[in-house]
Amino acid sequence: MFLLASCDDRPKHPDTLGKGEIDISVDETFRPVMELQGTVFDSSFPEAKVHIHYKPESECFKDYFARKARLILVTRELSAQEKAVCEQSKIFPTTLKLARDGIAVVLNNASPDTMLDMPTLQGILTGQSSKKYTVVFDDQGSSTVRFIIDSVLKGAPLGKNVYAAKGNKEVVDYVEKNPGAIGFVGLGYVSDTVDPNNTGAFINRVKIAAIKNEKTGEFLQPYQAYIALRSYPLTRSIYYINSESYPGLGTGFANFIAGQRGQLIFFHAHMFPVRSEMVIREAAIKN
Repeated sequence: MFLLASCDDRPKHPDTLGKGEIDISVDETFRPVMELQGTVFDSSFPEAKVHIHYKPESECFKDYFARKARLILVTRELSAQEKAVCEQSKIFPTTLKLARDGIAVVLNNASPDTMLDMPTLQGILTGQSSKKYTVVFDDQGSSTVRFIIDSVLKGAPLGKNVYAAKGNKEVVDYVEKNPGAIGFVGLGYVSDTVDPNNTGAFINRVKIAAIKNEKTGEFLQPYQAYIALRSYPLTRSIYYINSESYPGLGTGFANFIAGQRGQLIFFHAHMFPVRSEMVIREAAIKN
């Protein structure tokens, strides 16, 4: 009877790996691929419902530390300071890299530019270039803005010619209508989702600039192979950060997107899945 009483005293949780409801926060940059991940997961687990809230990356981290979201998907790992906060708050994070993504540089179809090197890109972003573009981002707290400041500008401030459009879709819409605009968006917003052969074709509403790899001298667009090899200069990663201390629905969803089916969804979204074995082969075209 003592053993039975002990079993009954075990903590009860409202959700399991494949059952219940949960709210998670996801970087808005990844909305196209994560909407598909959520749909497939929910159809695979009828008793589970993952409510995905798409937000700027900075808001995802706020939700995580406020315990509004046990699981977040973002483009960086926790900093040393954030790990210390977790320890003080008795939050025990689990982090895993899921895939590589590329930031696409979009131009109006009437723009004379098709290729940009890094010094030119830096000049445009700081407003010091002779090319007078209006620069458009999705949100001032977005992962794209953080990546550009950290990795492209090396901490230098953005120029007064930089504006926020409140979403990646809105960036594409603005650039499409304004010849003097240049935008920075997640790859999912410019990939041709009806491409039957998954060749990585881009939408034709805007022009996708080729960015120079300063080491090789090549001008590259954000195709999947260049993202896989990290030869495309604006390549970054996507991580999940999970705080569940029991096998709950957040862990179940995290396991799904890190597993075979979830990784295949990343692949078909033209990202590079890092949890699956992929082979890249060189090919030559004979005339």
